[in-house]
Amino acid sequence: MGTGRHSILCVRSSDPVLSLAGAIGLGATLGVALVVDLTREVPVRSPRTLGEIASEGLLQAEVSPGRRGVAIITGGGIRDEDAIEVITRLGSHWPAVVVRVSRPDWPFPTVPVTPLLPGLLAPRAPCPPSVWQPVGRAERPPGPGPVLPRLPGSTLRRILTGSLPERSRWVKAWRPVWELPWA
Repeated sequence: MGTGRHSILCVRSSDPVLSLAGAIGLGATLGVALVVDLTREVPVRSPRTLGEIASEGLLQAEVSPGRRGVAIITGGGIRDEDAIEVITRLGSHWPAVVVRVSRPDWPFPTVPVTPLLPGLLAPRAPCPPSVWQPVGRAERPPGPGPVLPRLPGSTLRRILTGSLPERSRWVKAWRPVWELPWA
């Protein structure tokens, strides 16, 4: 990349909708990105899966983006070792790759996305670095990391229906995440 920016980041969250919206929002900040969904939560559809790419090879259309926006591809039951190899290959062609995962133990930097719940449900300090998403009344985060603005329902609906809200304040708030030192 040359700018210190990550080219591949994983996103995980205890909230499946937040992990999907976060992965797409993170990708949307750069204008062009590939989101690879390796979870089975809130399933998305894609013309081909990562498993099919691993067994059949990359098509020319998959090697690089054909247009602006976020492309999404599902895992398709691929083994982790094979997924890592294909994601690394895709990462050398795409400006950015966001991998939606359910476990933290991937060889790529992983961004935890934590709901910032109010009152008794609030996470307790100290917490590791995270991207904090307020849910309900705003609370102070119990650990380091950016705090996103509230996620408007209209933005979430657009993300979940495949229409990117690039002018969204919520999507723009993801931009610095690319530059932070995630483990």
